[in-house]
Amino acid sequence: MLLQLERLNVFYGGIHALRDVSLSVNAGEVVALIGANGAGKSTTLRAITGLRSPRSGRIVFEGQDIAGLPAHTLVARGISMAPEGRGVFANLTVLENLEMGAYLQTAKDQIARDLDRGFTLFPRLKERVKQKAGTLSGGEQQMLAIARALMSRPKLLLLDEPSLGLAPLVCHTIFSTIDEIKATGTTVLLVEQNANAALKHADRAYVLETGSVTLEGTAAEIAGDKRVREAYLGE
Repeated sequence: MLLQLERLNVFYGGIHALRDVSLSVNAGEVVALIGANGAGKSTTLRAITGLRSPRSGRIVFEGQDIAGLPAHTLVARGISMAPEGRGVFANLTVLENLEMGAYLQTAKDQIARDLDRGFTLFPRLKERVKQKAGTLSGGEQQMLAIARALMSRPKLLLLDEPSLGLAPLVCHTIFSTIDEIKATGTTVLLVEQNANAALKHADRAYVLETGSVTLEGTAAEIAGDKRVREAYLGE
C-alpha cells in the first residue's frame, strides 16, 4: 500500500472539516474522491501534502507516518499536487513554470526527459513554451499545472478538481491524460466534482459527505450505487 489515511481529523478553527477519515491508495491505482462542495475533499489533499496539519490520525506513505511534515519535504519523498485553481506562475513562461516543478532535480538530462514527457502528454504546451502562463486558456493552464507536478517525478500525484470550469472537449483531454499517467506507473489520487468522469477513469473511489467517508468500493460499485447515481450522477 502506497498511502493510507487512518482516522484523520482536521479542523479549521472551530470547524471540524475531516472526521475520522480513513482511506487507502495502492501503487499503480487511480483512486477518486467524490462529494459535494464543502465535503472535505480538498482538505484531505491539503492534509496529505502538508498544507494543513491534522489534529489527530495518521497519514502513512510508504510505511512512514508523514502527518505534519512540511510540503517541500513531501515533494522530495514523492508526493506532488496540481492544486485546485491551477496555481500557475502567471508572469513566468510555460518553460519556466515547468522548471519550477523540477527544482529538486539536479540531473539536467533527467530534467530534459521529464520536459519531453510533459510535451508528449500535452503537445499544446510545447507550442506555447515561451508564452507567459497567465495568457494561457484555462484548459492550457490545467495542462501546465499537471505537467509541472509531474516534473518532480512523483510516486503519488494528487489532482484537485482538474476539470473545474473547463469545456467538455478539454475535460476529455485531461481525463485521457490521467489514463496515460497511470499507464506510466504513477499513482493518482483524484478529487473531482464531475463524479461521472472520475468514476469512468478510476479503479476505486470514496464518497465524502460533511467530512466523513460514507461509501467506498470499486469505481463500478460506486457508480452503480443508487444513492450515488441520484446525488452525484444526475440520475
